[in-house]
Amino acid sequence: MNNQTIITDSNISTEKSLYETDFYQWALHNAGLLKQGKLADIDIENVAEELESMSRSEKKELRNRLAILMMHLLKWQYQPQHRSMSWKLTINTQRADIELVLEDSPSLKHNIEITIEDAFKRAESLFEKETNISKKYLPQTCPYTFEQLSDYEFWP
Repeated sequence: MNNQTIITDSNISTEKSLYETDFYQWALHNAGLLKQGKLADIDIENVAEELESMSRSEKKELRNRLAILMMHLLKWQYQPQHRSMSWKLTINTQRADIELVLEDSPSLKHNIEITIEDAFKRAESLFEKETNISKKYLPQTCPYTFEQLSDYEFWP
């Protein structure tokens, strides 16, 4: 038996107020309604909004991890005299975490080149801030393919 408490209509004044005052309980309540097949009672507008937000969050996580990965690959490539085990660990950690994100949401691979280019813009800025090397010395577009970014044997 599930120990989660499900709020009934007598416990709440409106879905909107529960959504605004106790998101966790609102989510449990709507999950319970879904499991019970009570589709008419679900807070459809807010459920749809939360699902859209979750999808944006997944894409943002992928883009951020790619940016960190690319920034460290750029440092590896453009500052070979400063290479460290810490950089190598960060690069491999980002690759592993990107794999996990894509395992959970494989459709994020669709148009991955666009996501890579967006992430590269951020990577350039991070690179410039961390190294004091102007991003004007970097390529205009990402020099790494998705396959290279994913390859644990690739070291520029």
